[in-house]
Amino acid sequence: MKVDVLVADESHLGYAEKICDLIYISAQERGTGIAKRTPEYIREKIRDGKAVIAIAEDGTLAGYSYIETWGHTKFVANSGLIVAHEFRKTGLARRIKHMTFELSRKMFPYAKIFSITTGLAVMKINTEMGFRPVTFSELTDDKEFWAGCEGCKNIDILKRNDYKLCLCTGLLYDPAKQVTEKEKEENLNFISKIGKGIAMPFKAINKKLKSTR
Repeated sequence: MKVDVLVADESHLGYAEKICDLIYISAQERGTGIAKRTPEYIREKIRDGKAVIAIAEDGTLAGYSYIETWGHTKFVANSGLIVAHEFRKTGLARRIKHMTFELSRKMFPYAKIFSITTGLAVMKINTEMGFRPVTFSELTDDKEFWAGCEGCKNIDILKRNDYKLCLCTGLLYDPAKQVTEKEKEENLNFISKIGKGIAMPFKAINKKLKSTR
């Protein structure tokens, strides 16, 4: 089935509740935290031109993602990537990710773009685009961003670690720094180890992440 991936506009406002349902279902399937979002929050992103939506030719919601700015637009977050179950393993997540990234670059060309996720597939796609794994200290310190994690089931882990470590992995794209192909490969290898569940002490992770800068 053909699926269109496009920047969402007001004609897509009616999908807000379905998007929220899909976010909830995705959180349950992963068994890890995806922060809850309200229909009004989704509508706000759509009205602001900060959302990407995937719609099948029969009108079915196939996927969604959005961007948010922090620190007076110094940082842009690529967030909320979801793909409906029946459209997974079709390359749709990659298409949504790339369009969200391009939208971020177009709207905020000088901003650092970041993502926090537990999804291995998302980590790999981001890394292929030039993102690198980083500690949370390199991400925005805007309290409103971290307040968005309040709806996540793992918020207690984040709080216990003083917002420096959680089950999510932080990924950052800095337009001022060009990541070489060799660095991308090294970062992908590191991400793959995380995805395989290889235990790494926090200090060791910090050391490894700093070495990728």
